Amino acid sequence: MPESPLQQTEHEIHTSAAPDAVFAVLADARAWPVVFPPSVHVEQVERTGPTERIRIWATANCSLRTWTSRREFDEGARRIRFRQEVSAHPVAAMGGEWIVEEAGDGGTRVRLTHDFRTVDDDPETIGWLHRAVDRNSEAELASLRTALERPDGTEPTTFEDTVVVRGRAEDVYDFLRRSDLWEKRLSHVARIAVKEEEPGLQHMEMDTLTADGSVHTTASVRVCFPERRVIVYKQLRTPPLLTLHLGRWSVRPADDGDGIAVTSAHTVSVARSAIPGVLGAGATETDAVDFVRGALGRNSLLTLEAARQYAESSA
Repeated sequence: MPESPLQQTEHEIHTSAAPDAVFAVLADARAWPVVFPPSVHVEQVERTGPTERIRIWATANCSLRTWTSRREFDEGARRIRFRQEVSAHPVAAMGGEWIVEEAGDGGTRVRLTHDFRTVDDDPETIGWLHRAVDRNSEAELASLRTALERPDGTEPTTFEDTVVVRGRAEDVYDFLRRSDLWEKRLSHVARIAVKEEEPGLQHMEMDTLTADGSVHTTASVRVCFPERRVIVYKQLRTPPLLTLHLGRWSVRPADDGDGIAVTSAHTVSVARSAIPGVLGAGATETDAVDFVRGALGRNSLLTLEAARQYAESSA
């Protein structure tokens, strides 16, 4: 069947942030998972002058997809043009432009345009992609404004925990990748459901037992890189205290060359409005970050210790 006719969309927002600040956030694609809800992971493939190639992993209508895009920067005009080089089915071609303009009140007008074709001219496929583009564009623009103005969320904070394993790196990585077995392997996991539509792209819903015996349900998407023994993930449904939770599992040789270093890293942003309800009226942002760091670190160390025991017993 022939490709669909060219489809075009445009979305825009206004933000009180300065145009240069807006352009800087848009230019730093590797930080997009912190800014944009659909973005899970972004890697820069190459950069030559004003042209950049990036690979993006993002959600679209609840599906996790990946593609490679080429971006061209016009810093003077504050414009970034993008075009997908390798699109994910059912997209045949996708491109567009970020346009950052000064607003009369001292703020910024941000426009996001798209042009695209689907692999066939099926109206249902075209409608699906329109809905995906509309949903993601509106979410990205709203989140861009939130990231710049931060009306509720705190600045993102990153922390990590590491254990050293006297075993094989492939066994550690296999333990972390096979999250579908965590309900049997980890005491703090009450229930887990994992769906892997494509190798290495995982959807995960998990019920976690907290220190006080309550249960928190989270939903995440994970991208697995077996050749690097790295897994990155993003929570799609976070606990009330968090507006953002990104994670990364990495397996590498220990710095002293003796054993395998396994690290769990978290990047979080706390919802200021949720602090009194969760921690009490007198709690501060620092208290909230410390609380989150303790809770996530405790579960991470339980998982790391279980991975260590698994790998060392296998060895």
